[in-house]
Amino acid sequence: MTEILLVRHGETDWNVERRVQGHTDRPLNATGEEQARTLADELRGERLDAVYASNLSRARETARAIADPLGLTVEELPALREKHFGTWEGMLDTEIRERFPDSHNGPWGDAEVMAEVSERVLGALRTIAECHPDGRVLVVSHGGPLRAVLRSIDAGGDLPIGNCQVLRLAYEDGVLRSLD
Repeated sequence: MTEILLVRHGETDWNVERRVQGHTDRPLNATGEEQARTLADELRGERLDAVYASNLSRARETARAIADPLGLTVEELPALREKHFGTWEGMLDTEIRERFPDSHNGPWGDAEVMAEVSERVLGALRTIAECHPDGRVLVVSHGGPLRAVLRSIDAGGDLPIGNCQVLRLAYEDGVLRSLD
């Protein structure tokens, strides 16, 4: 069994503003940096064999805060990126609701569809797990991909996922399941 610690990145200014980030590359803010350091302290006693992250700054920075004290490198994988929201990126949630009142029913403009997000992230997690049989790996990604993974393994996915929240998963015999 491979254990995957799946983590949402630390806070950014756009998280606070309720601005859609998607593939827009935003760094952690001071709170996000502190969240990442706190998580690094919490995980310091755990064995980690590898650390992976989306190639967006907010995920990379979170992963590095955890990997660096352990002497691990961060492997960046674009497949772990947040959903691409197209022309809606940079818009406030309130702007989207005002301009597109039916948006809660989807689709989200010219955005990537959740089935695509789920397929690419699940594929990346399977590849990571197969590279580390019987290992424990940390994977830093984004809220949308984490919810997509949880939905795909019938472990929820409709609740908010906090910044630097850890979800523990197991990959065994080709099956991904929740340990929480």
